Amino acid sequence: MWAYESVFYQIYPLGFCGAPKENDGNTVSRILKVKEWIPHILKAGANAIYFSPVFESDRHGYDTRDYTRIDCRLGSNQDFQEVCQALHNAGIKVVLDGVFNHVGRGFWAF
Repeated sequence: MWAYESVFYQIYPLGFCGAPKENDGNTVSRILKVKEWIPHILKAGANAIYFSPVFESDRHGYDTRDYTRIDCRLGSNQDFQEVCQALHNAGIKVVLDGVFNHVGRGFWAF
């Protein structure tokens, strides 16, 4: 399996991209910063990236509001698609940290 043979580079995107601690609902394309780091990731010998939570959340990412949207503090789904495409073009696989066993107060069913 490819994962057993991969070297992962982990990113906690809310911190890495300098997102505010509280989600104010404003969309800012911070996730695009990852594209600038592709040469560094490759130089470090990584061929896979593990994104800690990226889904829409109230504060820290593990208090998810919506599993179908990238956190607006990171940008739009289209921004994230652009980042994933750039990573794939560089031969880097992408894994998302989906924490489906708990949500935040902003989740529709909470």
